[in-house]
Amino acid sequence: MPLLADYAITPDVFDSASYSSEEICGLHLDAIRQVMMEEGVVRDLRSGDWRKLFMNHRRSWHRRSKEILKKLATQGRLIEFPAESATTPTDDRGWCAEALAAHQRVHMEGGIIVTQSLKDAYPREPLIEQIDRLNRASWWTRSNPSVRLDRKFRDYHDHLRLILQYANSLQFIDPHLDPSHVRYSEFAKLLAAVRRTSAAPHIEIHRVCYVGSGRNRKFPDFESIFRSNKFANPLHSAGLSAQVFIWDDFHDRYLISNLIGISLPNGFDTTRKPEDVTTWTRLGRDDRDDVQREFDRATRRHKLRERFTVP
Repeated sequence: MPLLADYAITPDVFDSASYSSEEICGLHLDAIRQVMMEEGVVRDLRSGDWRKLFMNHRRSWHRRSKEILKKLATQGRLIEFPAESATTPTDDRGWCAEALAAHQRVHMEGGIIVTQSLKDAYPREPLIEQIDRLNRASWWTRSNPSVRLDRKFRDYHDHLRLILQYANSLQFIDPHLDPSHVRYSEFAKLLAAVRRTSAAPHIEIHRVCYVGSGRNRKFPDFESIFRSNKFANPLHSAGLSAQVFIWDDFHDRYLISNLIGISLPNGFDTTRKPEDVTTWTRLGRDDRDDVQREFDRATRRHKLRERFTVP
């Protein structure tokens, strides 16, 4: 299972009347809040109509609902998803059916979180699970801080799909990233997967200023390398641009976004070896923020040698 998953949540989950008490509702909302804020995104069904439901005060929305929805929106974790049914649902079961239809259009890495009454209506649907029994759902219990994958473009793309599709900012940090090298020949294709109809994300690429080591160390013209048609054209075609930062030195490799931070021991290079695998690890929020600060010029933890924009 990818390190970031998408979920749908039916409105009854946020309604205190769906539980034996308001306190129980709050406890269950707390149980899912951390997952949503650190390793998930939530589908805002029918292009935002789902979120608008919570402006209607005819239901007894729990006081935590407004806080959770605000944080999801602020962190860019509330993802508008197009309408599937002809008309807007009028009850919780209709919203559950809408979520199932959205899953049929685009596979959901996570699942649909409901309360007991809705689960009773879909007892044999594994994608649907009630909030107080999420430990029974394979898509919830499989959540893992690390993942093993082949060092191939397809695996990279599959595990990064949600991040590339929904993140507002992306930092690709790899000291050896070189689009002219065969190992990184598919990196431009990975960036092109960011293509979207909404506003393009802010993209940064970070690498060191040299290749080789010792007496064999050289300092190529990386601006020419990154501005080459082989790399710049796919970005331009996808309506993207990237800021490239060339630093004096660093070692570790990461992908940092507003949604998640990932440590990648082998960076973004690929190989044709059939059994060459790598392990990606999801960073905690504090570590993700610290890595982001490490590559902020204001912190001066590394010396910036060059900076330019592609294309």
